[in-house]
Amino acid sequence: MRPSSSPLPGFGLGMGVLLAALGIVVLLPLGALIGRGVAMGPAELAGHLASSRVGAALALSFRAALIASAFNLVFGLALAWVLTRYRFPGRRLIDAAVDLPFALPTAVAGIALTTLYAPSGVFGGLLEPLGIRIAYTEAGIWLALVFVGLPFVVRTVQPVIDEIDPEWEEASATLGASRLRTLRRVVLPTLAPALTTGFALALARSVGEYGSVIFIAGNLPNRTEIAPLLIVIRLEEYHYDAAAAIGLAMLGISFSMLLVINATQVWNRRRIGHV
Repeated sequence: MRPSSSPLPGFGLGMGVLLAALGIVVLLPLGALIGRGVAMGPAELAGHLASSRVGAALALSFRAALIASAFNLVFGLALAWVLTRYRFPGRRLIDAAVDLPFALPTAVAGIALTTLYAPSGVFGGLLEPLGIRIAYTEAGIWLALVFVGLPFVVRTVQPVIDEIDPEWEEASATLGASRLRTLRRVVLPTLAPALTTGFALALARSVGEYGSVIFIAGNLPNRTEIAPLLIVIRLEEYHYDAAAAIGLAMLGISFSMLLVINATQVWNRRRIGHV
């Protein structure tokens, strides 16, 4: 029997199923959205995006997502390092709790966070006398996005940390490098591609997050109203073109941000010799 020319058995069938699923799940919805935008035309599209309410919602969504993802980048790295490098009582419990946002419905997470951080809640009641308010402010949105985005950074970085040989750090210390210099010159360059991927995943999840945010945000127009909520509002008002315009704006901004992040990731990989 002549061997198959494909390195994987059933490659043709698998590729066909993959392309069909990709087209149905991703390309068709995106094509319909872009087609709606083309049908509207640039003038009408700009008109739907010109209101201050739309601008404020888009700015809030991307600003909050960037801040939350940056926080998760630092805190997620620290958490992944502790869980990978150290053994302590309760480690397995904490490690399992990292995956909780994956399993917990986002609406439940939003209700729980609102209950805890509302002025009458356990934590909110303690912070209110200090003049610190979390729920129904932009800080509450940051908190919700940190909650949903943290696992992406931790789970992306953990395997890479596990592969870093501690002897590299010992060799660096033997040569007289401080801990900070070892972290900056030995550890972080190795983790940079994984950190970039984790940041991109957390950012992508945060930008489109809806369920966990709407309960704690307060949803005040021009203040704490996120873009996904405004899309839902426009759909409920049967303003489909306005909803599509906001969706296209989010798509364009998200694509541009991910393009920059992916270019940075490729540069990091080439710099350390992975590709």
